[in-house]
Amino acid sequence: MKRNRLGRRGGLPRDAEQLLWLANGLADSSSRAEDHFWDQRLADAVDNLLRSEDEDALNTALDHLSTASAHAYDELADMIESRAEGALKSDEQHDVLLIAAPVMAWSRYRIPAAPIAAAAMANLRVQLKAHVLAKDVRLALADFLFSPDQLPQGYCATADFATHLGKAAGTDTDLHIKTDNLPETAQFLSDTRYLLGAVMVPKGAPIFRWQEEDCTREQAQDQWRAQGGACFAPLLTGCAFEVVLPNAYFAASREADKASRPYSIQASVAFLSTTLDTPATGLRAVVAPFFERQVEEYRIGFTLRAQSEVVHGVVWPLLGAEDESSETLAEIEATLRACGIADVLVLDNEFPMEYCDDCGAPMYPSPEGEAVHAELPEEQAEQMPKHLH
Repeated sequence: MKRNRLGRRGGLPRDAEQLLWLANGLADSSSRAEDHFWDQRLADAVDNLLRSEDEDALNTALDHLSTASAHAYDELADMIESRAEGALKSDEQHDVLLIAAPVMAWSRYRIPAAPIAAAAMANLRVQLKAHVLAKDVRLALADFLFSPDQLPQGYCATADFATHLGKAAGTDTDLHIKTDNLPETAQFLSDTRYLLGAVMVPKGAPIFRWQEEDCTREQAQDQWRAQGGACFAPLLTGCAFEVVLPNAYFAASREADKASRPYSIQASVAFLSTTLDTPATGLRAVVAPFFERQVEEYRIGFTLRAQSEVVHGVVWPLLGAEDESSETLAEIEATLRACGIADVLVLDNEFPMEYCDDCGAPMYPSPEGEAVHAELPEEQAEQMPKHLH
C-alpha cells in the first residue's frame, strides 16, 4: 500500500514525541543488541496507540519524520505496519499475520466487489494452503472480495480487522463479513480486488511456502497464478484478471499498487482496440507529468493516431520514493510499446493536478499540450463505467 509523502506538521503531542525518540533511536542503533532494546519499546508504544485507536499520533509522527529523517521514517512505518497486521492479541505462543491476495481486473462492465460463495471459499483455502502458505498454518478468510474503497481505513482499523480475523484463524475457520456498512465501490475500467485472510502459526514457525526449503517465492507465484487464479473466475464474471502473489497485508497491497500501473495501460489498450475497432498500432499515447509542489503522477492520454481528441486516459501515480528523476518515464514508454503502441508523445510541460469540475475525473494531456477531459465517442461511452482508471 502506498506510503504517502507527507508535509510537516507542528505542535507534536507527547505520544508522537515518544515515537520520534524511539524511531530515531532504532534508526541510529549500531548493534543488534541495541536494535532489540529500541525495537521492543517502539513495538509497545505502537501497540498502545493502536489499542487506544490514536491514529493521529501515529500519522503525526510519520508526518514529522518524512521530512526530518528518511531512515527513522522507514523504521517507524515498518513497525506500525507490522504491529497493525500482526493483530492485537494476548496469545504469546503464536504469530498472527493479516494477509492479502490481490487480483487486478478490467471489464467493460462493473468489476464485482461482493460476498464469496462457500464453494469458492473452499477452493481458495485449498489453493492458498497448497501453494502459498507453509505446512500446518491455520487460516481464516474473510468471505468478501473487497474493493480498495472497502479496505480498512488507517492503521487502527487494520489492527482491529486483523484481530477479528486472527481469532477466527485460531480455530481454522472463516469470518463472515456484514456488508450493510461497507462503502460504495467506485467503478473503473481497471481496478484491484482483495481477498483478505489471517494466518496463525507457532511463534517463529514459517508462514509462507517460500520460507520452507523445498520452495522459492517464484515457484509459489507460478503455482498461485496457475492454480489459485482459476478460483477467482467465478467471482469476476465478465472480467479479464491477473492475480498478485499473496503476502503480508501491507506488502501485498504495495505490490498490487505497483503492478496495477502497467496493468491499467495493458487493459486500456485492449479495451480501446476492441471498442474502437482499431489495432494498438492505430493508437497514440501522450504522456506528461502532473505537479503539485513536485511531480505526483504521470497521466497518459490516448487518441486515435490520426486524431487529436483524447478518448481515454490512465493515471500512473508515483509511489514511495519515486520522483521525476527515476526510471518511471522509461517504464511507461516501455509498457506502451510492449502493448503495440509505436506513436508515443512525451510532453515536458508542468501540468497542474487538474480534475473535471462536474464529474471529478482527471484531466489528461492532449497532443496540443493541453489538459483535457477524456471522451469516448458517444455510442461507446454509454456502455462504460462512469470513471476511467
